[in-house]
Amino acid sequence: MAGDGAIQQSLEAAWPADLPAADERELLATGRALLRADTTGVGREKWPEFFPHSPAMAPAFAAARFRIQAAIARQDDRRDKAVVHLAWAGMDRGGTFTDLRITDWHFTRTITKGAPAWIPQPRT
Repeated sequence: MAGDGAIQQSLEAAWPADLPAADERELLATGRALLRADTTGVGREKWPEFFPHSPAMAPAFAAARFRIQAAIARQDDRRDKAVVHLAWAGMDRGGTFTDLRITDWHFTRTITKGAPAWIPQPRT
């Protein structure tokens, strides 16, 4: 885990911050939760549009053998778009451990009930 800080620093150095701090916090929290739901199955009920077969689909990674090593949220190609870039490690059901796995979640900014919100976009 000592290397996780170095990974975080490398990401931040390579891709300077360009979002307001509140937006970055919201995006990181949602991106981390989506990744955890995707890989471990924990929290999939929050996003039925992403995980429609959740009860029948076994997670690829055990929650105890999964960790996010680093994460950044940055503006995507336009001001109303963002991407959360995550580096993570985990052991799959077959017992293979791999670190520095990369997942990107893309978001679109919308106005909901007068307040801005970041909406995760399905993977294509």
